Amino acid sequence: MNSGPVDESSALNERDVSVQAPYRDRSHAGRCLAEALGAYAGRADVLILGLPRGGVPVAYEVACALAAPLDVLVVRKLGVPGHSELAMGAIASGGGRVINRDVVELAGISEAQIEAVAEREERELRRRESAYRGERALLQRTEHCLILIDDGLATGASMRAAVEAVRHSKPARIVVAVPVAPPSTLAQLREVADEVICPAAPESFYAVGQWYVDFSQTSDEEVRALLERAQLREQRAHAEKTE
Repeated sequence: MNSGPVDESSALNERDVSVQAPYRDRSHAGRCLAEALGAYAGRADVLILGLPRGGVPVAYEVACALAAPLDVLVVRKLGVPGHSELAMGAIASGGGRVINRDVVELAGISEAQIEAVAEREERELRRRESAYRGERALLQRTEHCLILIDDGLATGASMRAAVEAVRHSKPARIVVAVPVAPPSTLAQLREVADEVICPAAPESFYAVGQWYVDFSQTSDEEVRALLERAQLREQRAHAEKTE
């Protein structure tokens, strides 16, 4: 793995949060996560990538706090046929794909079924990529420190696909940062990312939403608005530097 700054709040990564719902909403979670990512503030090589939809409001707050640009990385879950809520893997823009072979074998899923689901989700992935980014080009990722952010993780399949996707762009460092996730998932992600930051890692974990007071669904419109707001902030900052 690449070397990088030591997270002074690393003790938080293994904290078992006993209080229900430590986060008021995604914006609050983003501000809390930004504190744990303080070592990356003000660096010119840092790029924040939010996983839509719910990860973008969290990532926006982190990008503001760290004075870093924000972009979106679309990831789609591959649901088991007939049980779409159960993930057998995930795909991400840029070509990343993760398949949970344990789930595939247990459910008796064929390769043809996997490809059919992947093809359908690929179409939706491309649609969302266009809807969120519009005509804006991908921000520079090569030789940058990429911080991948979601609003929380359960199995981590989507985030693993995201890590695989951005690895193709040859970044200098990949950091996974989420407000809450179970320790087992964080351990798996440490095998593929250069660093994993997570302020709340409860042993008793049922769903991401249980750790939020307000976990209402993030809309496509909100994602677009936050990306546009982040772009305007970057433009103003650039203009101030060149005056």
